[in-house]
Amino acid sequence: MQPSATALPAAHDERRRFHRVSVDLLGRFMLENQSEYPCRVDTMSPGDVSVVTPITPKPAERVILYADHVGRLEGEVSRVFAGGFAMTVRGTERKREKLAAQLTWLANRHELDLPEDRRHERIQPRNPFIDITLDDGRKYKVRIIDLSLSGVAVQSAVRPTIGSRIIIGKMQGRVVRHLEEGLAIEFASVQLRETLENL
Repeated sequence: MQPSATALPAAHDERRRFHRVSVDLLGRFMLENQSEYPCRVDTMSPGDVSVVTPITPKPAERVILYADHVGRLEGEVSRVFAGGFAMTVRGTERKREKLAAQLTWLANRHELDLPEDRRHERIQPRNPFIDITLDDGRKYKVRIIDLSLSGVAVQSAVRPTIGSRIIIGKMQGRVVRHLEEGLAIEFASVQLRETLENL
């Protein structure tokens, strides 16, 4: 225990400098050997990230993380725990300021009525029927009930678990709510209107 207690004081100080935000984002990370794994980010600050994954990286190993709504982050493993790891975030002061702004939006987005988000106008697709692909590769035909640049509600007989990754058409997203006759999906990034009109 003694080596780990003395090995990470800088990381500990780094974590204390920033306020952590609960985010619940899907993502992927790459280790030094170029292997990639899916993960979930549950808390984040401009200085560090907590990653939920069954994979156990080496202490101080370099990691590249891609998280929904945030993008690419680089850093090193500062701590390993049961079910995941924490990593420090490397970057310029400008990069940290941008990340802080993104985290402020993420922390407040549920107060903006997501997933029934009214920041973006509703769009009527030319064809209301579309395929969804689940994490395990199964495909289903669903009917679009409501569509905006940030998400979609669909009529569906299948109910993937909330938080699970899903592909609708060619767009990445995840299930954020079960509806009476289907589910609500939040896109991994805000879409272009033209993309959605051509669904």
